[in-house]
Amino acid sequence: MKNLLIRLTVGLYEQDITADEMEHVQKWLAQGYLVKEENLYRLPSKYRAGTIMMTQGTAGFLQVVGANVRDLYIDEHSLLDAKHGDLVIAQRLLGKRGGPSAKVVEVIGKAESYSVAILALKDGHKAMLDVRNNYPAGVELTAEDLAKYAEGDLFKINNQNGEIMELLGNISDPKVDEKIVLAQFNKHDAFEDDVLALAQSFDKNVDASLYPDRKDLRDLPFCTIDPVTAKDFDDAICYIPEKNILYVAIADVSAYVEPFGPIDAEAIYRSFSIYLPHRSIPMLPRQLSETLCSLQPHVDRLSFVFEIHLDGIKVVHTELYEAIIHSKRRFSYEEVDAFFEGDLPAANSDEKAVMAYLPKLRELTGALKKERLKYGYDFHSEELEMELDENQMIRSTTTSEETPSHGLIEDCMLLANKAAANRYNHGVFRIHEQSSPMKLQSLYQELAGIGIIVEPKESMKETIDFIQAEAYKRDLVSEVDTLIIRAQMQARYAPDNVGHFGLGFDAYTHFTSPIRRYSDLIVHRHLKALLAKDTEESSYVLRNIDALCFSISEKEREASAIEVRFMQRKFARWANENIGKEFKARVNSTDPFFTAQILEPMQGAQVNLSVSTSVTLFDDIILRIDNVDLATARINAALVKKLDHDPMELS
Repeated sequence: MKNLLIRLTVGLYEQDITADEMEHVQKWLAQGYLVKEENLYRLPSKYRAGTIMMTQGTAGFLQVVGANVRDLYIDEHSLLDAKHGDLVIAQRLLGKRGGPSAKVVEVIGKAESYSVAILALKDGHKAMLDVRNNYPAGVELTAEDLAKYAEGDLFKINNQNGEIMELLGNISDPKVDEKIVLAQFNKHDAFEDDVLALAQSFDKNVDASLYPDRKDLRDLPFCTIDPVTAKDFDDAICYIPEKNILYVAIADVSAYVEPFGPIDAEAIYRSFSIYLPHRSIPMLPRQLSETLCSLQPHVDRLSFVFEIHLDGIKVVHTELYEAIIHSKRRFSYEEVDAFFEGDLPAANSDEKAVMAYLPKLRELTGALKKERLKYGYDFHSEELEMELDENQMIRSTTTSEETPSHGLIEDCMLLANKAAANRYNHGVFRIHEQSSPMKLQSLYQELAGIGIIVEPKESMKETIDFIQAEAYKRDLVSEVDTLIIRAQMQARYAPDNVGHFGLGFDAYTHFTSPIRRYSDLIVHRHLKALLAKDTEESSYVLRNIDALCFSISEKEREASAIEVRFMQRKFARWANENIGKEFKARVNSTDPFFTAQILEPMQGAQVNLSVSTSVTLFDDIILRIDNVDLATARINAALVKKLDHDPMELS
């Protein structure tokens, strides 16, 4: 329902409304909440749709969906029995003094359609509690059901009708963690039979003779560079130093996934691949994502290629076309880094051809990054990598570091993404707006607490460069960069360009990962229509682009939340086996609550901290794990002592 309201906010064509949705649309049209202009339905400016967020009192705010506008205040007399988290239609109250306000005219249902409940003891009785907060889940079980199920059993709940959809398992089983985080967002791994049948119907091999209109680049020494565990290879590169031409070849997913077909419908629903420590949940069936679309080595593959001509580091000309490539080598990041260190010799003539241009490409991308950072930012937030054992318990955690191989690929992809964004004025853009003054003020206050006094410079670039330099002096580079990132607006997809503040680009989009991001697939379709000068097809691709951009931005946040919540559950299980033990940690928040992150031996575990003496942000401490709530994945710890700046090792 939320997705329908988002689409109606920006305008929805009649032919794109399902039969079930049309019942609601006709009802709201009759009630005056919608207007119809030709065959387009939309909410007029008088009405807004959104989620109710209650304040500490009895009033609330409407967080509007489908539009980037301010929240609307709703007083206690205008809520129409709406509760926190309800999805509603509200009427704007125009002409009232004070901030923008509204009144609820219809409660549609719960904004979060699904939740997970655990059967637990509460006040001596079995009760169904929401695993997010331990509040009652709004589901009643009969005495017979209560007797049938065990304490700790977990259930997927339909919040719209309060019905139990599925028994997920028991909290005692570590393998249930994956089911919990997927159920909360109604995600699934399996594909329907019609989707799999279509994916399996494609020829497993690419016959170049069937594509006479594609540019044949199979003789060029393309290679892929990815994590060692990767199976879906979106992008391949080839560089010709003597001509200063870079080829960025991207998997041509649009050649196989037709708009509004079974695979496309499932891809829209998923919008992103989800990457858990032990496996991925792909956007596309594995027959495509890991085989036919994946730019595997030593086989012919369809691709969409940017041919980028440079003069020094300046892009002077780009060509975009459909092609066939034949990757000569699949590298891991570690292998390319070893090559740069002189530890990986070429095994054959194909590898020799690739390795001949990698050093020159490294020089080029290094110079490109140096130029980019004159306008954009270089943040050092650490990415946590988790390894699980066969029982899905944590074996180890590490933080990944950017190496020369990562930087090389990143700047190649940035060039291609910029080139794509510069080819249209309306479509899918990846935008990042500058932070609000309120967020910046909060950032400056946090920094003052650790001794970094910020006096804003003439530009935000100069201000952030100053902050990062001060953080470097204090050996808090990644910690302070994390604070800066938190203070920024969230990057999102939008149909109109406003630039990308973080990268310092005037225009940017996502073009290079259509196997795992639906946004990129839409960009490919749009660019192909523009290349063909097919204005009708271009309009068709962009018909509901506003709603699609809002939807995929939300799906991106969901995918990220699933990945984070899964790791939190794994950390909680580790902590549950270490209750009473002491660990070195670092305070990473003091407002509104104290939290800390364990540094060793299991780096990355976030804990809620109770303190008996004053601590400040980024203090190194020893803490003791007191208790763990596996249902909510909450780890509670107590401060044992503060450490000096150069702490002694634990004995």
